[in-house]
Amino acid sequence: MNLVYAVVAFLLALLLILAGATRVGAWLIERRHPPVGSFATVNGTRLHHVHVPAGAGSDLPPLVFVHGASGNLLDQMLPFRPLLEGRAEMLFVDRPGHGWSGRGPATNDTPAGQAETIAALMDSYGMEQAVVVGHSFAGAVLTAFGVLRPERVAGLVFLAPASHPWPGGGTSWYYDLSETPVVGRLFTETLAWPGGLMRLGTATDCVFAPNAVPENYAQDAAIRLVLRPAAFRANARDVAGLFDFVEKLAPRYGEITAPTVVITGNRDTVVYEEIHSAGLARDIPGAELLWVENLGHKPDWIATALAVAAIEKLSGLERDLQAMARQLESRIATDAFGPIEACADGPPTPAPALQQ
Repeated sequence: MNLVYAVVAFLLALLLILAGATRVGAWLIERRHPPVGSFATVNGTRLHHVHVPAGAGSDLPPLVFVHGASGNLLDQMLPFRPLLEGRAEMLFVDRPGHGWSGRGPATNDTPAGQAETIAALMDSYGMEQAVVVGHSFAGAVLTAFGVLRPERVAGLVFLAPASHPWPGGGTSWYYDLSETPVVGRLFTETLAWPGGLMRLGTATDCVFAPNAVPENYAQDAAIRLVLRPAAFRANARDVAGLFDFVEKLAPRYGEITAPTVVITGNRDTVVYEEIHSAGLARDIPGAELLWVENLGHKPDWIATALAVAAIEKLSGLERDLQAMARQLESRIATDAFGPIEACADGPPTPAPALQQ
């Protein structure tokens, strides 16, 4: 029995040490990545955001940018703001529970609830309509806007979106574990931070592969904010619930009337582009699909100019997006960065026909 007591005491001490280290680690992350914007409480949610007023010579409608899983508003603001500032009113927002935003009520546990909360933030700035731009997980938030709040949407730009049910409906094991009562809380309070730090470099490489990760990306975009326990749980709740949400909403995508552009790459190792992006182009009337060879999961960073051109086209300007996509393909044709073999999920079989 003494041995059993000793093992239990050792495990408890280890958990306390890991919990303490996680708290210190979260504090250090917050010291290194303080808020960069303002706070507003809407729909019972304290949202961190950056509002950029329109310039005197603005030629574009208001723009709202929505980040993906594991991210925060910097992931969209850093590539897009320099190219668009002065041309449009812009709103960059930490989704509920991410970055420096509070999670708010349980309605924010779904993309539809998050769309409603972002719409309420738009109201606080008098933004009646906007072109909404979203990456990855935000694809589900954009479809919620398009189906459930069409009056708020002047256009939709999907960047490597997640939007449709996928084979098996599975996600990474740590998302499901984090959602488990008691054990999940224990995991996020003790192991998510050190484990996440160890995987951060490889995970970032996989997200960008086969394209190169921009220098200092993880630091500049404050990606480590997701390793704080509350943010990790919010992120896990989002991802774990995504399949059920899109399974219910996808049959209604034909109701979306907003002009739409979908930008995706054929080397995405995070989502099935053959299901999500091709599915949006098939289901949303008039949607234009830009299928870029050798592009990974980060068109927001690798295809920023193409995304800006998509915004311009949805705003009524003449842009040959297909020609620009071919130019981008030429520029990244030889990209072969990252451990692509180690992180590729492989395409579903058979792959759906692509709609150009």
